[in-house]
Amino acid sequence: MKPAIVVYKALLPTELRHKLDEHFSVTAFDELSSATYPAFLQALQNAEGLLGAGGKIDADLLDKAPCLRAASTISVGYDNFDVAEMTRRGIVLMNTPTVLTETVADTLMGLVLATARRMTELDAWIRAGGWKESITPPYYGHDVHHKTLGILGMGRIGTALAQRAHFGFGMPILYHSRSRHQEAETRFSARYCDLDTLLGQADFVCIILPLTQQTHHLIGREQLKKMKPGAMLINAGRGPIIDEKALITALQDGTLSAAGLDVFEQEPLPADSPLMTLPNVVLLPHIGSATHETRYGMTACAVDNLIAALHGNVKENCVNPEALKK
Repeated sequence: MKPAIVVYKALLPTELRHKLDEHFSVTAFDELSSATYPAFLQALQNAEGLLGAGGKIDADLLDKAPCLRAASTISVGYDNFDVAEMTRRGIVLMNTPTVLTETVADTLMGLVLATARRMTELDAWIRAGGWKESITPPYYGHDVHHKTLGILGMGRIGTALAQRAHFGFGMPILYHSRSRHQEAETRFSARYCDLDTLLGQADFVCIILPLTQQTHHLIGREQLKKMKPGAMLINAGRGPIIDEKALITALQDGTLSAAGLDVFEQEPLPADSPLMTLPNVVLLPHIGSATHETRYGMTACAVDNLIAALHGNVKENCVNPEALKK
């Protein structure tokens, strides 16, 4: 008898659904709503595997899935999972850390350019009929080439961003992370420094960190005050890494020149958020990895991850390898 799995909030391409069907008995929910949630919980009772995107997977939900042995998330981030609890129960958590690297780095570099050159602001200005003659200095942006880029988090994505900035735009690279990154220092002449030094010297500060207890509100009022005058802040990591109220104040009073944001403390961004009214902010709806090619690759990786996990063949992409020993 095939192991039972539950797929949620994931529109699987036909060939990937067939691949799962070859290995498992699949119950799928394209969305989780008040109408579908009771059936979702019912399916969890016998599920050995879980595959999907988003949603809070905590102890309460795990209590409703007593047979669960593995979960596979269609993402690199996993802050919505209670990893410690899953490990305690011997439930393996799989993610997709490599598939989206280049695409998210493209998004970050795009945010740097769009923010510096005020692209969305001027697009809106044109559409509103504002362009009636040659633009004047109040509408000028700022150069990107040869400006200093500060990267918070020199992992795969940070390295890919540094490559684009260094070779494509001649940008000196500063970085701050948990450990030194020899490849970045050798290939891009990146300079490791503490957070305060990076904030004080970088023209663009790019955040590509996971959300943890240590990184929650890592950038708050005091850190924003330490940023170089005229600097811009870019975030494609996780929204709560920045204290959003402090960010709004800094953008309003000129402490910070501009910001480019793909992530927010609350998603979707509330319609009454002051960020909606600020012209010096580029807003994106968490599209870091949202291309057809990359989202397909992430889904395919998540499918392969779950097959490997439930067949006892885990070799990569395991968030909590300690659970394999349970």
